[in-house]
Amino acid sequence: MSRIILKLSGEALAGDIDSSPRNAKGAVKLYDEEVIAGIASQVRELREAGHQIGVVTGGGNIWRGRTGNEINRVKSDQIGMLATVMNCLYVSEIFRGAGLDTRVMTPFACGTFTEQFSRDSAVRYLEAGIVVFFAGGTGHPYFSTDTGIVLRAVEVEADMILMAKNVDGVYDSDPAKNPGAKRFDRLTYEEVVERGLQAVDMTSSVLAKENGMEMRVFALQAPGSIVRAAEGNFEGTVITGS
Repeated sequence: MSRIILKLSGEALAGDIDSSPRNAKGAVKLYDEEVIAGIASQVRELREAGHQIGVVTGGGNIWRGRTGNEINRVKSDQIGMLATVMNCLYVSEIFRGAGLDTRVMTPFACGTFTEQFSRDSAVRYLEAGIVVFFAGGTGHPYFSTDTGIVLRAVEVEADMILMAKNVDGVYDSDPAKNPGAKRFDRLTYEEVVERGLQAVDMTSSVLAKENGMEMRVFALQAPGSIVRAAEGNFEGTVITGS
């Protein structure tokens, strides 16, 4: 049994965000129900195998990065935090429909929508087999969801972080632009920083390194990818502290 924190990008929740289907009114759909149902099925499989699962989502399907360049950076980041709360609320309901018990926790008060984060409460939920969604990032601007996931993983003493991305690992250059890009099987956080690799940001790398947090980076789209990554039998990149 292990305690796992799973990171899902907002774009992954929407499927192919650049060709996302539209609803009856012509609006782009923010969520791909089939993709999320597949994630729920894999998380249930891990849960039934005895693993404890926490989940962090990005918000890129609603508010991408510096989308609001014309407004104050702090306000832009706050919008991004709320986008992750919306995503966690939605995905947690899909998980519930798959037979999983869930809680959504945030670092700031959201009325009755969520529960304010407490390390002790989160650990109790995980130990009880409840899937805990850590929404809202760190609760502060200027910190990415990468920093949020490492922070929560360290706080609840997780065994590993699973980074489900749209690409199957960490490369020395953008594989979408460079057909000759090389994928790394293993890296240290120091190498990630020194090489300037686009795996996780520097703040996240330093925090993960200092706390010996292992990270496994893989492509979400591959069948059974989350289960295989948790079991260590996957194609992707393992990042370690040393």
